[in-house]
Amino acid sequence: MIATAELDAAEEILIIAGEGERPARASLVGARARVEARLTGRGKTWKARFALRASRWNGPELPLPAGEYRIEIPGAEIADDIPMTVLTGLRISTSGSDVVVGPPVDPELETREAALAVERRYAAHTAPLENAVFFESFYGRVAGCNPLAIDRELARVAPDVVRYWSVVDLSVEVPDGAIPVVEGSAAWWRARSAARLLVVNDWLRRLFVRRPGQRVLQTWHGTPLKRLALHRRGFAPRRWGAIVKESRRWDALLAQNPYAARILAKAYAFLGRPVWVEGYPRNDVLVTGDGGATRERLGIAADERVLIYAPTWRDDREQMVDFVDPALLAEQTGSVVLVRGHTRTLQPGRDTSGPRVIDVTGFPDTSSLLVAADALITDYSSVMFDFSVTGKPMIFLVPDLEHYRGELRGFYFDLVERAPGPVVRTQEELVDALAEDPSAYAGRYASWRARFNAREDGRAAERVVARILDQGFVAR
Repeated sequence: MIATAELDAAEEILIIAGEGERPARASLVGARARVEARLTGRGKTWKARFALRASRWNGPELPLPAGEYRIEIPGAEIADDIPMTVLTGLRISTSGSDVVVGPPVDPELETREAALAVERRYAAHTAPLENAVFFESFYGRVAGCNPLAIDRELARVAPDVVRYWSVVDLSVEVPDGAIPVVEGSAAWWRARSAARLLVVNDWLRRLFVRRPGQRVLQTWHGTPLKRLALHRRGFAPRRWGAIVKESRRWDALLAQNPYAARILAKAYAFLGRPVWVEGYPRNDVLVTGDGGATRERLGIAADERVLIYAPTWRDDREQMVDFVDPALLAEQTGSVVLVRGHTRTLQPGRDTSGPRVIDVTGFPDTSSLLVAADALITDYSSVMFDFSVTGKPMIFLVPDLEHYRGELRGFYFDLVERAPGPVVRTQEELVDALAEDPSAYAGRYASWRARFNAREDGRAAERVVARILDQGFVAR
C-alpha cells in the first residue's frame, strides 16, 4: 500500500512512501522519458525516490519533458489522494499513479487575460535592444536544424553575442553557453522583444511586433517536395492572409539551393526581398563529420550497419506513420534501426522500442544522426535533400503515395520519376531494396546532387554568419 507522496524541491525528487515489503522496482514512465526509482527501507516501510531529471542518449541530465507519466510499482496500490505539489523548476500534479509534469511557467501567465497582458507589454517594449540572438527551432521542441548550426558558428566568431533559445520546457538540450527561455514565460517574451536578431526555422508564434532595428532571419527547414503555403490546394482567404502577414515579418530567407529559393519565395509571397542561397548550415556536418561521436552517444559500434527511418508528418494524423515495423526490420537486415519521427509528432507520439531499435525523434540534431547512418528510409520528407549530401543509399517507402500526392499535399515534381533510389510500397520490398546494389541509381543520384546540393561544401554556416555580421544584424 502507498501511504504518502512528497516532493523534495531542492533536489527535484518525487518521493513515494509505502508500507509492507519493499518492491523490486518502481518506475515513472512517460511517452518520451522513463525514470527508475531509488528504493530504500526494509521491513514495515519503504520509500521510492524518483529523480525528476533524465539523461537521454548519454547527454546531459535535464528536467523531465512536460507531459503525462505513470508510476508503475508491481504489487503496490497507489492511493488517489496524493496532493498536488509545486516544485521549483517543475510543476507537478498527481492523482493516484498518474503524474503530470507541466512546463516551468508561472500558472498565472497561462490564463488568457494574463497572456494577452504580457503580449501587449512586450509589444510596446521600449528598452534598448540587446546585442543578442533569439533562436527557435521547430517551435522550441528541439534546439537543432539550421538555427543550431548558426548558433555554433556565431559562438565561435562572435562569442560576446548573447544567445537565447526558445524551448517548450527545460528538457530541451540547448547549445553550450546559450540561455534557455521557456515559451510563454516572462523571460521568453523579454528575450524575443530585446534581441536584435531572431533566427527561426518556422513561423513566428504568438503576437510579434518587430521593433526598430530588430531583424528576422527565416532559415526554413528543408527544400520542398510537397506543396507549401500559397501553393496548397484550395483558396482559403484567412490562410492566405496569415501566410502573407507572416512572411512580411522576415528580413531575409535562407534557401538550400536555387530551386528552393524560387519555390519558397513564391509560396510565401517573399518576392523582391533578400533570399540567401548559401546551402544549409545544418548540412555542414554531413561534409565535415564522420558520425563517430553520435554513434558513441547512442551506444552503436563503429562496425554496425545503421538504418535511419525518417518519414514526414501527415496532415490527417497526429502521430508518426506506422508503415515500418522497426524491430522486424532490424532483425531482417541485421542492422540498428534509428526511428526519427517529424517534430510535429514528437509531443503527441511515444517512443518506439524493440531490440536494436533506438527512437531518436527527440534527439537534438537530425544532421548528426544522418552522418552516422549508412542508409536512409524516408517518404516525402525534405530530409532526402540533406542526406543526399553524403552520397549514401536512400530508399523511398511510400505506401500512401496516391493519397498523399492527390489529396493531402501534392508535389512540385514527380518523385517516382526522379528519386535517386528505389521507390517501394511494402516492408518486404524495402528489405529487398536494401540488399540491392545502389550503383543502379548512380546517374539519378548524380543529377539530384547537382541540382540540390551544389552549395553543400561544409561552409554554409560560415557564409551565413558572415552575412549576419556584415549586414549589422548583430555586432561582433
